[in-house]
Amino acid sequence: MNTHQKLEIMRELTRGNGFHITVIAVLALLSTGATLGLPMIAATLVEKIQLGEDLTWWTVATAGAGLGTAAAGAVATFLLSRIGQRLICRLRIRTMNHSLGLPLADARREGTGNLVARLTADAMQFKAAIDIGPIQLPMAALTLVGTMVIMGLLDWVLLLITVASFLAAIFIVALVITGLRRKYLVLQEEVGLLVQDFVAALEALTVIKAYRAERKVAADLAHRAERVKALETDAARMESLMVPVITLGQQIALVGVIVGGGARILAGQLDLATFIAFLLYLLQLTAPLIMAASGINTLQAGLVARKRFNDVFALPFEDLSTSASRPTGESPSAAATAPGAVPALRFEQVSFGYEGREPALRDVDLEVPDRGLTALVGLSGSGKSTVLGLVERFMTPDSGRVQILGRDLTEWPLRELRGNLAYVDQSFTLLRDSVRNNLTIGQDAPLGDDDLLAVLGKVGLRDEIQGLPHGLDTVLGETGDLSGGQRQRLALARAALTDARLVLLDEPSSQLDSINEQRLRAIVDELAVERAVLVVAHRISTVQHADHVIILDAGRVVDQGRHHELLVRCPAYAELVSGQLLSSVPSTPVPCT
Repeated sequence: MNTHQKLEIMRELTRGNGFHITVIAVLALLSTGATLGLPMIAATLVEKIQLGEDLTWWTVATAGAGLGTAAAGAVATFLLSRIGQRLICRLRIRTMNHSLGLPLADARREGTGNLVARLTADAMQFKAAIDIGPIQLPMAALTLVGTMVIMGLLDWVLLLITVASFLAAIFIVALVITGLRRKYLVLQEEVGLLVQDFVAALEALTVIKAYRAERKVAADLAHRAERVKALETDAARMESLMVPVITLGQQIALVGVIVGGGARILAGQLDLATFIAFLLYLLQLTAPLIMAASGINTLQAGLVARKRFNDVFALPFEDLSTSASRPTGESPSAAATAPGAVPALRFEQVSFGYEGREPALRDVDLEVPDRGLTALVGLSGSGKSTVLGLVERFMTPDSGRVQILGRDLTEWPLRELRGNLAYVDQSFTLLRDSVRNNLTIGQDAPLGDDDLLAVLGKVGLRDEIQGLPHGLDTVLGETGDLSGGQRQRLALARAALTDARLVLLDEPSSQLDSINEQRLRAIVDELAVERAVLVVAHRISTVQHADHVIILDAGRVVDQGRHHELLVRCPAYAELVSGQLLSSVPSTPVPCT
């Protein structure tokens, strides 16, 4: 499901801010009016000086116009900046919510660093466009047009000289702006890739240090940074042309106006006060021109950022609604069958392949009983973790049918489905959050300390957690941290706290010593009394006492049954148990008799 609404600057700015936008517009108009009136007031002041009249009122008017321009502009800029900050906050929240709601495949394809760059570089570019685009650019255009109209009313001949002097400059600026849009698009993509590579390096920092690869990785990142620098330098080179070109146009116009104006004054076609007013407007003309040129340049970068945000928002996200399609005539009770009525999990001729790779699963048929421990074994790359990913609906099968608790996978509302599943992934992932929040993530009702400490005691972590600086409220990764085995047991405790009917464990004993493996086995056995537990295992000790064993090899189910039965009838399983094939070397299916 996708409720994508394109990001539009004006719609986002005006939403809930109609009054403030009106005030900003009024202030901007007052500032522009004062700016346009100031040269005329100054010219009148000169005229009064020539006539020897009292200058008090006109001096006050000149100072008032200048102060009014500055004050109105400052207040309008502040109000617009405050609205922009609120918009950027909403935009960042929307981006984070959407990113977290993406299917795993789309999130990984987009890349962590690229998504993070939306919150940093792209957000700042978009904010700059907000600051200058909706108010300042129109006001610059209004000031520019108003100035030229007044100049034309003062002396149309001098206006023609001015326009002719600026034409070449405007043409060059237009070419620069067109080229900068392409530069910004490439530049912001490269910044996203740089952030992505850096995030990946930080995530792998332990391995990088272990293999003394800091210099190599740093050199690779430096190469990417040099690429960004080169693009930024090219953009800066193009940007640097704008102000000098406009200034050059102004200087040429100034010379032309002085020569032409002097001739017209001598000919009696122009008085001195009008000529001074025209010169002031000419000098004032540069500011809105530079504002317009740089504003369009900033707006270009903001539009590129907007496109990158819209690219993310256009990605479909998972539907976590509480309703799903149900075949006609099926009663709601059929969606949640009573324990023991049907298998917890059933695959029927299921095939699945990752994009651009060989199929990970081929025509898989398997069944997990409603209660008890089921072990999924096989060599690395045989498809075990893929089975768990399909159950969690991280991806969908290419063909075949998956049933969970007697209900077709496609008929489960995603939130309800995952509420019936508990999952401990291969990396025993924990949040950068407190121990308490790691344990209770996904829980609808709060759990007391006694409940949390009780489950921690079952996995042998009670004393360790209580010994952390803030106990259950210790933030992992900041004031304290856990070893790999401790993190694994904490992830298992989190699964044990749920009331899920199907528990998925992806090699939960990989980093446990013999004592803690016994604790793990005890808690898994306890879970298996009332629930179905499907465990992906590489240690044979984990599956020797399993109620049901499924053997995968090269994406196919070789055999399934009880441990002692498989030892007798399935050579592939017998070799796994004996340890002869416990390696990552690709294998071909071994037929069972």
